[in-house]
Amino acid sequence: MSWNLKIGEIQQSYITDEDIWIALNNFFFRSNVTMSYKFGLLKSFLENLYMVNEKLELNYDHLFYSFTKIYWNLVIHHSLWQSSSKTQKSSIQKIIEEFAKSYSIPQDLTFDKLPSNAQIEIVKKIKKAGKRYVIGAFYSDTGKFFYEFDLKLEYLRFNIPVYKFIQRHQRIITYMTNYHLALFLERNNQIPNINYLLNKVENVSKRESLNHFLTILYQYEEKICFYCGKPLNVAKNNLIHVDHFIPWSFIQSDNLWNLVLSCQTCNLKKNDKLAEEVYLNNILGRNEDLAFKLKEDNQPHFEFYNQEKLIDLYKFSNLNGISEVWSPYM
Repeated sequence: MSWNLKIGEIQQSYITDEDIWIALNNFFFRSNVTMSYKFGLLKSFLENLYMVNEKLELNYDHLFYSFTKIYWNLVIHHSLWQSSSKTQKSSIQKIIEEFAKSYSIPQDLTFDKLPSNAQIEIVKKIKKAGKRYVIGAFYSDTGKFFYEFDLKLEYLRFNIPVYKFIQRHQRIITYMTNYHLALFLERNNQIPNINYLLNKVENVSKRESLNHFLTILYQYEEKICFYCGKPLNVAKNNLIHVDHFIPWSFIQSDNLWNLVLSCQTCNLKKNDKLAEEVYLNNILGRNEDLAFKLKEDNQPHFEFYNQEKLIDLYKFSNLNGISEVWSPYM
């Protein structure tokens, strides 16, 4: 059975965009989906698209951290059933619910609010189940050429043309994934309407607060707005925002190398726009300095970062429809 595969090799190395679109359409419209796992896995791939190494290898710890966060928030925070069976829970839903019950974790606690030791423990449990039930199943449902894996190695490796394709079409694939996950949940839950669910699905990975990153940036950075240069001072109760330089609507993950300190005015006006290109050069320089400082203090936030990834993100966000350019001086 495909879900129980231990090893999967890339069946085709030369593939076209048309081949990939066909595989995705077959996955979304024709594959047998009895649990919501595969949609969650694809969302996790999209979240970690820029957490791969130079060989396009994605570590299972990163992958299943995102996967666990998605399912914790769907199952515990939103109380959504994850199986097409009305009587049989999915294994991952069962693991999460039992974990929350054993530690008396309240329903309103989102994943990012859990203590770090609890996050590590539940990710470890979900990774074990996910390796068994999800990796091989999605591999088979997408033509056996999206990635290769060996469960013993604790990572998978993307097929190069597939990886580049997802970069070029990331936003539409994200929308399709969210929509089909919402459709699945609508069929198997008593909810008001699909728009209600789609909003939950689209924001299921979003943190309630970026205060952790604010603390780090405020410690290491100049205390000024990255965009307009206005002084920022926590002691004077200035409203300091943390902004996603590449908009969150595109990257949908929180990486320190994509976060900057901003005044309230600039953050609200920039919103879902791209800062003009001069700021790309500025953040590249900022990241070089910040990575050096964090490395000296043994902080891990720049793992797998390089300048080319951020330049690619800037280029691909534009290609994906985030094309309105913003500057505080416009």
